[in-house]
Amino acid sequence: MLETTKLRKSYGDRNAVNDVSLRVKPGEILGLLGPNGAGKSTTMGMIAGLIAPDGGRVTVSGSTLGADGDAFKRRIGLVPQDLALFEELTALANVELFGALYGLPRAQLAKRGMEVLDTVGLAERARDKPSTFSGGMKRRLNIACALVHGPDVLLLDEPTAGVDPQSRNAIFGNLEALKRQGKARVYTTHYMEEAERLADRIVVIDHGHVVASGTLAELVATLPAAQTLSIDVHGDIAVDALMRLRGVKQAQRSGDRVTLAIDDLAGDACGVLQALSAAHCKVRHMSSDRGNLEDVFLAFTGRQLRD
Repeated sequence: MLETTKLRKSYGDRNAVNDVSLRVKPGEILGLLGPNGAGKSTTMGMIAGLIAPDGGRVTVSGSTLGADGDAFKRRIGLVPQDLALFEELTALANVELFGALYGLPRAQLAKRGMEVLDTVGLAERARDKPSTFSGGMKRRLNIACALVHGPDVLLLDEPTAGVDPQSRNAIFGNLEALKRQGKARVYTTHYMEEAERLADRIVVIDHGHVVASGTLAELVATLPAAQTLSIDVHGDIAVDALMRLRGVKQAQRSGDRVTLAIDDLAGDACGVLQALSAAHCKVRHMSSDRGNLEDVFLAFTGRQLRD
């Protein structure tokens, strides 16, 4: 339903986006992740037709950006990172305005407006102004404005930024309902747990390049080890000795805490405990954790601060 091929965009000497190719199927959510300045917003802007690419192609439901601009844009709904609402118009009037801009017939505007307000749980507040809404309600109204013209593809740029847990869950419910309607969705977020919950596939970009792509399970499988074992010990054991044990991929020690990356918790932890016992180390506490999307993200983009 959405395909980008080798999108490129530069600003002077800086390559903001370099050969980014994406594909999203009907009903699928693609999580688009990356550090600040990685090129996510520029990519979203090019897909939406708001930023002219220097190269590459964007196709939505058979329409190509540039060849049939109006038809292309009508197939896309955009939920921007910054709220795009008219505070002194009613919620329904906001939705009707965006519908009119997309060419919906006047006779359909009110009916369609109430339908999408009901979708996001705001039908009872249709006559109220956004200036009286909470931050989460404004975010949901933004989604209604993006849905009013019935787009095939919905672009959501950090739609839960600054909202409370109840509003976040309501937005999740909206997005999951759109799956049943066959809408393709591209979702950017800095909350890894959101991408883990929502995304069917995940693309990580950094410095304008795609550095990882796949399902969550596929990406976690690229980590050096599937699980992390943390042990608080009293005693001395060399990290090199732990690294020689079966299944241990990484080992480090900080004070009394030994942290190991291992393949199989059930099988490999026994060998670690036996080695600690042989070195006369006493185990005070032990915990384990599976690899997750944050581990993947940091593995591909590094741990250095991005300002």
